[in-house]
Amino acid sequence: MRSPSWTWDELLLICSRLVENNWRQLRTYQPATTELADLLRSLPLHDSAVRALPEFRSAASISRKSADLITNRPGYARQATRGGHLTSLIAEAFTTREGEMMMAARAIEGGIGSGELVTIPPQPDEVDPDGYSAQEGRLLARWAIFRERNPALRNRKVAEAKHLGKRIQCEVCQFHFADKYGPIGQDYIEVHHLQPLHISGPRETRLRDLAFVCANCHRMCHRSYLGSPWRTPDSLRAMIETTT
Repeated sequence: MRSPSWTWDELLLICSRLVENNWRQLRTYQPATTELADLLRSLPLHDSAVRALPEFRSAASISRKSADLITNRPGYARQATRGGHLTSLIAEAFTTREGEMMMAARAIEGGIGSGELVTIPPQPDEVDPDGYSAQEGRLLARWAIFRERNPALRNRKVAEAKHLGKRIQCEVCQFHFADKYGPIGQDYIEVHHLQPLHISGPRETRLRDLAFVCANCHRMCHRSYLGSPWRTPDSLRAMIETTT
């Protein structure tokens, strides 16, 4: 058994350390590299058999991958190492959106440190059908989807809307389940975060952080290839308007 391919989340965390190290290679002997190895081995992304491998996310493997990330940055003057397509994508993301990517790294570390991310089971939509995760990473997508599927949170949002006399319908396409399906669709709706966790931070979700969406629009809000932006109801509505 060999160590699995690097994931977006893992490369994200390595890049965050490279930023702190002024984009100098992470060396095996540095305590920060050893600490990062411990963090990567704790991420709930691989099964226990893989994580038990001695070479899995070792300090040496992190050092080598940090060199790949450095040489695959846009504008690097010398020959790049063969780091792979994902390496090039995240190196570019850190070049063009460093602040945003650093926030994502901090949110992942916060979720692991608190223990919350470790206990959340994988969610069906955290990776799209083509195998890509959203730009904030698989773990933060998992966390956001898990929160959005919390029935107590959705019920509180619905109760608030009814108290204010608001119509419970999709805020993107205005689909209303009861209008289409009758009584079985009464008060049925899904909720979506207005901001991804790497922007809002892993704090407790407030009702004003959520929007009503139908199932189709919700999938489109979360359907995000590497490097693409998080889709809010407003941005998804704008996309629909440009195609009609």
